[in-house]
Amino acid sequence: MKTFKHILIVLLVIALAGSWLWWSTRPRPVKVVLATVEKGTVEKTVSNTRAGTVKACRRAGLSPSGGGQISHLPIREGDKVKQGQLLLELWNKDLLAQLELARQEASSAQATANARCIEADQAESDAARLHTLLARKLVAEDKADQASSSARSARAACEGARANAAVSRARIGVSQANLEKTRLIAPFDGVVAEINGELSEYVTPSPIGIPTPPAVDLIANNCFYLSAPIDEVDVAGVQVGQPARITLDAFGKRRFRGKVRRVADFVLDAEKQARTVDVEVSFLDPGDIKDLLAGYSSDVEIILDVRKNTLRVPSEALIDGDKVFVYLPDAKRLEQREVRTGVANWDQTEILEGLQAGEQVVTSVDREGVADGADAQPDTDNAK
Repeated sequence: MKTFKHILIVLLVIALAGSWLWWSTRPRPVKVVLATVEKGTVEKTVSNTRAGTVKACRRAGLSPSGGGQISHLPIREGDKVKQGQLLLELWNKDLLAQLELARQEASSAQATANARCIEADQAESDAARLHTLLARKLVAEDKADQASSSARSARAACEGARANAAVSRARIGVSQANLEKTRLIAPFDGVVAEINGELSEYVTPSPIGIPTPPAVDLIANNCFYLSAPIDEVDVAGVQVGQPARITLDAFGKRRFRGKVRRVADFVLDAEKQARTVDVEVSFLDPGDIKDLLAGYSSDVEIILDVRKNTLRVPSEALIDGDKVFVYLPDAKRLEQREVRTGVANWDQTEILEGLQAGEQVVTSVDREGVADGADAQPDTDNAK
């Protein structure tokens, strides 16, 4: 009887040890992050490969066409200027004197022309009177002919004087054009971004092949657009007029509405491994313009297609583009399933076949232990 009890105890110990060994070595359920299959909106988008840049619709680096000493600088950086406003003027007293001389010469030439033409009118009147007397046989014919010749000569002198007056007036235009070369005028309304020069400093025109900074950098602050590089693989679906969402680093998560306004006609191959096409996107809301500055770095999502009220899952749930792991709550295990997808972006993918609304798919597909048929339990701390 004692021996039987000892055997029973040994068997019980062995059974408990075996149970503990099985419990400690059995596969534990893998914790998985789940997302519910639901209906919603899915957009097909393309994004820039590198940061884009906000640019002004009009920006001009302005410099006088000739060199000289700055004598008048009525603006400062940051000033708002109007079209036609004087920005900078070089020393030009000599040209002003030449312009005044040209005006006086033109006035003198016009006065001379007026006198010559009055003389021509008088000569023609005298010739006409003598021809009247000649018809009555009251004067000699040679006197009437001489008067006609004098009238024609006077008329020619009148025309010559008028031509000289016109030449003198043209010299005024030449002097004014030379004077304009010393003045820098705003070609459009804008903001002075930069001034390279001070009063009494000399500015020189840029030598051929050697660019120099402009005297005044003028930016139109009433119109901006975004220029961003799009990968050559993605740009085929981009067309003028498509809607876009713009984000700027300076504004955090704020999004700006935009529209594609231009797609470049050539591929940039400066970086051989990442060939891109420049795409320009305009800002749609006028109220956004006041917040923008040229040079802001930015990103853009161009919306190529939109599917509303369609079945969708997070894009991170897809494996090889056509498979997902579905969590079976009754069996507490995973099932790999093939699906047919439609429109997709980084966040969401449209599901055409293979899933139903309300099912749950695994988004943490890269966790160790996630496999077809594996026991699983929801990771409630990271549930979506």
